[in-house]
Amino acid sequence: MDINISGYTKRAIIGGVISLAFIGLGTLMLGNLSGYEAKVLIKSSLTGLNTLCNTIVLASATILALMLTLLGVSSGTNSKLKSDHYMHIMQIAKLDTAIFIASLLFFLVFNLPVTESENIPENYFDVIYYVTIGVSAILSSALIVVVLMLYNTIINIIKIIGLGRTDHPLIQSEEEGAS
Repeated sequence: MDINISGYTKRAIIGGVISLAFIGLGTLMLGNLSGYEAKVLIKSSLTGLNTLCNTIVLASATILALMLTLLGVSSGTNSKLKSDHYMHIMQIAKLDTAIFIASLLFFLVFNLPVTESENIPENYFDVIYYVTIGVSAILSSALIVVVLMLYNTIINIIKIIGLGRTDHPLIQSEEEGAS
């Protein structure tokens, strides 16, 4: 599978990595937790984690639906767009779909009553806590990547359609269209 990553996508990924590092730094500032402290923190943060997953699921589904409009605008333009534009949209759709599925699955996992279970040893709760924080950080950062990628796509469409740029790198020249 050949993955062509544009400069726009690389910048979006860098934005996601920066946000992930920021969230990770906040987690490190908490320091080490005992199993009991982690259990208490898990109990208090589960509502927020469920809300976060719900929000990411809703945002991902909305982005996918609005991308259909983006495709309609792209195909309705007078300018002939290169396949790179559609490949970029497809990359956004694939990543957004993966985030949607992962968020929905983790929403289900976060609804398991782990803090009420008597079978989980006390010292496992610190691992469970850090895993939940890691999952929420990765999902949030991935959604930031999708939004940044979508932003770049929208800016390109505005430049091509709204501002009428004929020299944009995503516009197919007449020579490219003939071949």
